[in-house]
Amino acid sequence: MSSSDKPKSVEVELRKRTVTLQREVDRRALTEGVLEDRLASQTRRLAESDQLFRMLVESIKDYAIFMLDPAGNVATWNAGAQHFKGYEANEIIGRHFSAFYPAADIQAGKCELELEGASRTGRHEDEGWRLRKDGTRFWASVVITAIRDAAGELVGFAKVTRDLTERKRAENRRRTAEERFRLLVESLKDYAIFLLDPGGNIATWNTGAERIKGYRAEEVIGSHFSRFYPEVDIRAGKCEHELEVASREGRFEDEGWRLRKDGTRFWANVVISAIHDEEGHLVGFSKVTRDLTDRRRSEDERAARLAAEEANRTKDEFLAMLGHELRNPLAPIVSALQLLKLRGDTSSVREHQVIERQVRQMIRLVDDLLDVSRVSRGKVELKKQPMDLRDALAKAVEIAIPQFEKNGQQFEVEVPPRPLVVAGDEGRLVQVFANLLTNAAKYTQAGGHIVLRVRPTDRQLEIEVRDDGHGISLELLPRVFDLFVQGYQDVARAEGGLGLGLTLVRSLVEMHGGEVEAHSAGPKLGSTFVIRLPMLSQPLVAVPEPIAVPVSPSSTKRRILVVDDNEDARLLLAEMLAALGHEVQTAGDGPSALAVFDQFVPDVAILDIGLPGMDGYEVAERIRKAYGTQVRLLALSGYGQASDRARGKGAGFDVHLVKPVDVRALLGHIVAPIVDPA
Repeated sequence: MSSSDKPKSVEVELRKRTVTLQREVDRRALTEGVLEDRLASQTRRLAESDQLFRMLVESIKDYAIFMLDPAGNVATWNAGAQHFKGYEANEIIGRHFSAFYPAADIQAGKCELELEGASRTGRHEDEGWRLRKDGTRFWASVVITAIRDAAGELVGFAKVTRDLTERKRAENRRRTAEERFRLLVESLKDYAIFLLDPGGNIATWNTGAERIKGYRAEEVIGSHFSRFYPEVDIRAGKCEHELEVASREGRFEDEGWRLRKDGTRFWANVVISAIHDEEGHLVGFSKVTRDLTDRRRSEDERAARLAAEEANRTKDEFLAMLGHELRNPLAPIVSALQLLKLRGDTSSVREHQVIERQVRQMIRLVDDLLDVSRVSRGKVELKKQPMDLRDALAKAVEIAIPQFEKNGQQFEVEVPPRPLVVAGDEGRLVQVFANLLTNAAKYTQAGGHIVLRVRPTDRQLEIEVRDDGHGISLELLPRVFDLFVQGYQDVARAEGGLGLGLTLVRSLVEMHGGEVEAHSAGPKLGSTFVIRLPMLSQPLVAVPEPIAVPVSPSSTKRRILVVDDNEDARLLLAEMLAALGHEVQTAGDGPSALAVFDQFVPDVAILDIGLPGMDGYEVAERIRKAYGTQVRLLALSGYGQASDRARGKGAGFDVHLVKPVDVRALLGHIVAPIVDPA
């Protein structure tokens, strides 16, 4: 290459390098300009962001948000801090944050500990009492966060405080309520109240549980509640079933036997309730148990009492029905005996006497049955009037004398010669004394001694019946007046009876305002019965005895209709009345009786009450409606209570007679003058 070409080549290379360098300078200038623009933009955005953040912090009123320098002095202050701490920014900035703490916390070094903890771990959180500018307290939630620069140097702390006073108060109220409830539960002694975990293990125990079940808390907490259940319930899965139902339905209630620590049983009412947390998860059960043993015992006693009353009512109804049914067959027997007497049949006098004696005994037993039923139901009404007790005693002795004579027993009577005035129903008192005397005859051996003694005092009479017979065992003595109770009898039951007499004696004596006692030293040592009755001081007014109507043909003839569904009773009564000279027709039921009236209008109609289909009451009402009062209506029934008589009177009956009817009383009503009100 020539020397002239060489300079040209260098010049071209220099130009290329110059152009390249210029381009690089231009590129770098452009890049730096872009970077400067970006940096300026970012700086502006950051400044705007800081400004927004400061505005955000300063506008928040529900939180106190401020900065502390590394020593704990307040560096910034927002509206929230001013709102619930009470300080203006110029009043607090530069002061130590301990200004918000109670003196006790300051003295304890709490402020230093909080900053030290935040500095070491980066964060400190706490709740506690803080002070406002006016000195009032508020409950604060405090978070202190350490702030460090890029090099890791501590430059201060951010402090965020929330006023939780209302929440604290609510928690305190809740805690106080819970504490009071806990104290209430623990103090209750009439209820066993405790908690179970989900598996049924006991978690708490109150005073009532200890009293009712007998366990102390330390003996039972942690154990399964099945320990309170009888073994048969445990084997039947009762405990699991109760928890399963409570868990599924929220509640389970039951009553049943439970066990105490000592093994004794008590009747419990149990309520188990499921307990769930806020998310609905089962966390356990509450169990409330009441001891209802006394109530159960009262209910059992009441049920037993009602059952006994029902049994007594059933028994009384049975006795009344039995007495009524027994009266029906007695009526024709009595009528047959009367008819035999009217016919003058003397070939079988002894047999007649036997039948009559046994019929009288049967009537007495039936009367006792009915009387016991009436007395127990309060259906007996005494016809009390001033009377000489000696008259009742004399009639009772008259009843018992044949028995004494038959047994060859010696009988002594010691009765004062002066009147012994009492307010009494003579018929019932005769029944009382006759029962005691015939009982003495029944339970005294042949040839034994029986004494009737009366001793008057200032205000009462003491009547004593004493014998030296079989006596009464000590076991039987307290029950001797109870229904159906009798002294010892051999297999043949020679003495007979139903064990009703002494029951009637006690009831009738008490209805007279008196009392009766039984005494005996034991078997074969005799018995003594003592009755005490109140005396009257007023003089006795004599009452004339009613004149008995003889059982003989009467000069007064009547047309009589006898209506009874018992054929024997109907025919025998009709035959007896016919034998006494009366004109008699019969009917076996109500419609037949009404049909007879069309051809045979009687003067007297004797109607059985218990007729089939149309009873005697309805028949009487129809007769009264058709024939007025020209016919005398006599009711004949096995029932003779006041209610029966009242119903008969309402149906139109003139007289109510009880089977077996007393023939003289019947004849007296038949031959009495019939007065037509018209």
